[in-house]
Amino acid sequence: MPRFDVISQGEELLSGSTVDTNAGWVCHELAQIGLEPGRVTVVGDVLDDIRDVLGESAARVPVVICTGGLGPTSDDLTSEAAAAAFGQALATNAEALAQVEERYRARKREMPPANRKQAVLPTEATVLENRLGTAPGFRMEIGGAVLYFLPGVPYEMKAMVMEHVIPELRARFALPPRRTVVIRCMGIAESVAAQKMEGFERAGVIVGYRAHMPEVHVKLHLAPELDGAALVLEVRERLGNVIFGVDCGPLAEVVGQHLRARGETIATAESCTAGRIAAALGAIPGASDYLLGGAVVYSNAEKVRQCGVDPDLIAAHGAVSEPVARALAEGIRAQVGTTWGLAVTGIAGPSGGSPDKPVGTVHLALAGPSGTTHRKISLPFERERVLTFTVGAALDLLRRTLEGDT
Repeated sequence: MPRFDVISQGEELLSGSTVDTNAGWVCHELAQIGLEPGRVTVVGDVLDDIRDVLGESAARVPVVICTGGLGPTSDDLTSEAAAAAFGQALATNAEALAQVEERYRARKREMPPANRKQAVLPTEATVLENRLGTAPGFRMEIGGAVLYFLPGVPYEMKAMVMEHVIPELRARFALPPRRTVVIRCMGIAESVAAQKMEGFERAGVIVGYRAHMPEVHVKLHLAPELDGAALVLEVRERLGNVIFGVDCGPLAEVVGQHLRARGETIATAESCTAGRIAAALGAIPGASDYLLGGAVVYSNAEKVRQCGVDPDLIAAHGAVSEPVARALAEGIRAQVGTTWGLAVTGIAGPSGGSPDKPVGTVHLALAGPSGTTHRKISLPFERERVLTFTVGAALDLLRRTLEGDT
């Protein structure tokens, strides 16, 4: 299995002020087609450092992916470092310059003189078109290694990997075609999923796992001759109703598809999540078919005003309680006039907890035509993860109810 290195450039990555998401994404995508990740290196905007790591990687692996450093400023040093590493001169590449100029023409803007720097490449580089940005990428062949130099902007880099890198590497290494089936789960830990999948291994199948908060993805990389449907059925038998979809979009999209197919609508009442559930639903194109409205009800007064919660109920049980969650769900459903009312109230932290109601205590409620369902969850996380998992749990309560899972 051919190995590859990833080199991520930028002082902002080295200092930690920007998280390097590019490297992980590249490793995942290239591993999907049958390459083996070797090493990820983060290097700052220092010419000699970039030069050295390029030379080291080209000498040790047959594929190198380098992201960042293709811009027009003085700290964008990729081309200079690549030329220095491999003994080449720098020159303005006519094809690259034409691409940069065309990007500005398409945007009806005059190209600043500084952007000509983006077309100055090592003399033996092959230009790779960047459809989404002004910085052309390029490829170099050094001995037995191929090096790809891509922009650091994630959406530009991802498009170029899919359009240039993956097709070329498939052909270069005669990589056998594989199908990947992604089984998306909610309400199970990655380690528990892996435990339930023990014994599933067989020839032609590679099983992978990915925790993508709050979801867990089980990935089946399949040889082309295998029956994917039968294998998915076996996974369903192992994992059960935590599976919300196969080769589908996020949970909010699956929930929206259910609501649209049933001709039903929803409104939300959110205390601790402050609109995140509605935002997740509303991020899906066409959500106006079923998402009619929502209320952010942090204060007790707003719970009363927007959802008609009885103040005595709050006084008797506290805002974070099953009775108040039920009242919120029923109240927002009645106020907006929807099929479903989905509510959440909880303590996200870091303060506000008590021995009886520690941080991470969350009450969910779903009101519908057949009554109101409640679920209490305890999330032993920091604030951001409490909020993320609360949104997932609320949507999953709705999903399970729509699918008839009691």
